[in-house]
Amino acid sequence: MVTNTTVTTELVETGEQRDRIGRRITPAARRAELVAAWRESGLTQAAFARREGVTYSSFAAWVQAARRGGGGASKPKMAAVQFTEVRLPRPTVAALPLEVRLPDGTVLRGTHAAELATLVRALRG
Repeated sequence: MVTNTTVTTELVETGEQRDRIGRRITPAARRAELVAAWRESGLTQAAFARREGVTYSSFAAWVQAARRGGGGASKPKMAAVQFTEVRLPRPTVAALPLEVRLPDGTVLRGTHAAELATLVRALRG
């Protein structure tokens, strides 16, 4: 015996924005509201996040950002750019030009590998 079954589906638009891999984007104002509500709730961060349907790690990051004065923002703020002059001895032998590109976009150019390595270490420290 064959039974006819009808399946009804409904698309509900919640207005949520998603990133390119499908993760929900929570606006800064909503993050601030959630952090404020958590502070008044008396719940642990994990329990509050579970109740509100947000991941604990995201919520914990919002709380940390709010404590640092970030207003619940989850992205770190850019640090001020600082320059330090470094004087290195000149190489005694002419060498081919070298270029080092650091992950933050900084480009170092020179002709002596040891000098460039010293400069990279100085910039990291």
